[in-house]
Amino acid sequence: MTSTIDGDGATESRVFEADVAKLLQMMVHSVYSDKDVFLRELISNAADACERLRYEAISDPALLADDTKPRITITIDAERRQLTVEDNGIGMSHDEMVDALGTIARSGTKAFIEQAKAAEAGAGVTLIGQFGVGFYSAFMVADHVDVISRRAGDGEAWRWSSDGKGTFTVTPVDESEASPRGTRVVLHLTEEAKEYTDRLKLEQMVKDQSGHVPVPIALAEKPGAAPPESAHGAALGTKPRGEISTHAHAGF
Repeated sequence: MTSTIDGDGATESRVFEADVAKLLQMMVHSVYSDKDVFLRELISNAADACERLRYEAISDPALLADDTKPRITITIDAERRQLTVEDNGIGMSHDEMVDALGTIARSGTKAFIEQAKAAEAGAGVTLIGQFGVGFYSAFMVADHVDVISRRAGDGEAWRWSSDGKGTFTVTPVDESEASPRGTRVVLHLTEEAKEYTDRLKLEQMVKDQSGHVPVPIALAEKPGAAPPESAHGAALGTKPRGEISTHAHAGF
């Protein structure tokens, strides 16, 4: 992976790993008949990040600070045609963000790409979730994705940004722009995907796809609105104690 530093001395511009570039091309020209799965994948990643934090906090309780209850919040911004999925899980450092969102260090990736190509002419492809590449499904419905993250215990926060066309940038963000810990994924939805700002549709999607998630999920109807205490999702702790996700880093 190659990188350059932009003129401001802070923004890093990088090129996606070859396998990621191939995968993104497939996502943008979606071989998937059911685009709704993108939300399931992002919620799953967020839940994994919360579980990773719970596990690390066993040996380092200070990571939780005064925010001990895991949560996932989905925020609608219909005016800007944006959808945000945010968690208060482990978060990502700069290096974790570059590694988790710019490369796919998994032996199953090539198998995924081969199977996706083979199924490209068919309908109802359900390969997402089988090879740990769920985050990239966001590009089925978004023409730009921002990820703002701060790792638990770190002072610095970072923004990953890409239009899915081969490159991405990583930029430090002001402390006020990021939560004390966790990850915020902002989808800038395409015109064709504006239906995903409909509250009733999202509620049904969460209910259908993520009722098993061991973290409370809340839905805010607009930025700044107070979401309900919890929506769908189970209470954390339904997984056996000590079990953690096999997803890389913060769920990605």
